[in-house]
Amino acid sequence: MSPSRVPVRHSLVTRLLATSVLIAVAAIATTAWLATQTATRAIRQEQGRSLTDDKGVYDMLIGYAAAHPDWSGAHDLIASRAAELGRRITLMTPDRQVIVESGPGPSLRNARPSAVVDPLDLDLGLTGGTSRIDERVVGPFQLPDRERNTYLKWASDQVICMAAAGVAAAVVETPGGRAAAEPSGDDPAGIGPQCLEKYADNTTATERKALRALAKLTGRCLDLPADKQLYLRPDLRMFLVPRSESEKVAPAEPMKAPARAASCLEKSRKIQFQPYVAPAALLFVTDPDTGDDFTTFTLSRDNVVRIAGVTAAVLLATILVTVLVGRRLIRPLRALTEAADGQAPVPSGRRDEIGRLAQALNDSAGRRDRAEAQRRAMVSDVAHELRTPLTNIRSWLEAAQDDLAPTDGQLLTLLHEEAVQLQHIIDDLSDLAAGDAGTLRMHRSLSDVRELLGQVVESHRGTAQAADVRLTLDVAGDPVIDADPVRLKQIVGNLVSNAIRYTPSGGAVTVAASGTTITVQDTGVGIPADDLPKIFDRFWRADQSRSRATGGSGLGLAITRKLVEAHGGTVAVHSTPGQGTVFTVDLGLPS
Repeated sequence: MSPSRVPVRHSLVTRLLATSVLIAVAAIATTAWLATQTATRAIRQEQGRSLTDDKGVYDMLIGYAAAHPDWSGAHDLIASRAAELGRRITLMTPDRQVIVESGPGPSLRNARPSAVVDPLDLDLGLTGGTSRIDERVVGPFQLPDRERNTYLKWASDQVICMAAAGVAAAVVETPGGRAAAEPSGDDPAGIGPQCLEKYADNTTATERKALRALAKLTGRCLDLPADKQLYLRPDLRMFLVPRSESEKVAPAEPMKAPARAASCLEKSRKIQFQPYVAPAALLFVTDPDTGDDFTTFTLSRDNVVRIAGVTAAVLLATILVTVLVGRRLIRPLRALTEAADGQAPVPSGRRDEIGRLAQALNDSAGRRDRAEAQRRAMVSDVAHELRTPLTNIRSWLEAAQDDLAPTDGQLLTLLHEEAVQLQHIIDDLSDLAAGDAGTLRMHRSLSDVRELLGQVVESHRGTAQAADVRLTLDVAGDPVIDADPVRLKQIVGNLVSNAIRYTPSGGAVTVAASGTTITVQDTGVGIPADDLPKIFDRFWRADQSRSRATGGSGLGLAITRKLVEAHGGTVAVHSTPGQGTVFTVDLGLPS
């Protein structure tokens, strides 16, 4: 990279300056806006016109209207709330006739109402909900005490049902008196819906009567076929049943055109509830003296000039500070760039973010050098391992061409053994490459550990007998794990073959398992403590003088570790020279 300066348009200082200016402008504009809004809000609060208060009055009156058929008893409630807020509260009919007011004041015939109080057509902007009908509107669904107690008993049974499954629940009662259990804790087994469904279709006489009336109203709106009638569940889900069937028959035909059905249901509910709620009324929450319901706040010319002057001063100060800080920031970054270009150590004496960056660059360079050294060693090792079988194959073929070796079954057997060994090395390298890339494919299934380990032991029984090594299996219980059986046999097979190879004549190798832990223990030569951290390295052998023919490819333990990690487990080794070695595989994958 050229040591010349970066173009101004690409300079970090330019970008930092532009960003800072934008931030400063946005911050100042936001601050000015917030100041204006804060002042306006303060004026509204001082004059008693808080939106929170308006919403509280609205909710109070909606609650009254939901429970009363008219406004005749609302005067004391409105007067008390108006005195508490220091405001005038007035209810009018849609044609501006006063229904009730907290006290005298200016005429409101031309005033803008704060809201329309109608429990059957809520103002969603004030309630923040999604339903137009207030949940406190009960109408014909209001349950008498006897039926309320029946629901309490059903809800208690639901709570007991969920408690038996370890799910916490509480009884919740609706305004109409219908009680139900509501889970209040985790439900991993999904028991809650099953317990709730137990009484989902249960209704009392009052509810059945109200639901039948509502179903008839909705059915007329939907213009149902002559042979069909509407069935409503207590949760207001709609189904079609034959008109000749009792409504207790489980409905089997869901409603079509759900949007139209929902619209008809809402209209029918409003018709059904209309006699039980107070009529819609215009709500005015105003100042007792002026009759105003809001206040505007306008900046004077002096205030505008003052804000503009402060804004300009802050902006200028931001630009100057940004330039100074940017130049100080760029200086060490240029030094880092020059050091990185020259692949030289970067000075890292600073204790700020720049210093940490310099240290990270130094560490990265060190890792890069180590990785390059490992790559060269890997290439050398691979070339060495592949050279031996290829050389043997070439030598035997050349000898056969020169009639120095007979072309018979023995030669073919030798060539086949070398080709198999070559394929084995290539397969091992392929497994390692897949492990490094994270693409090792696992086909997991529930596997019987005793049966799987038994197969591995039996497959190595001949090798152990030839080496005069006692090979035994010890499995506690009948463990079952969720793992790839083929890969798991490869893991244990690598460990067993390695143990047999390094166990002298007359020794023993034991394969044991308990739960998700598998151990392979031998009474072999052991591994020195200095060599233990290296045994999972590729092409590493404890005895560097051992050849490939006697010491394996040097990839088995490296592959074992990759396969264990692909299962989400760990592999560890403990060894005592002259006494033996224990490999422990912990998959941590109980069935």
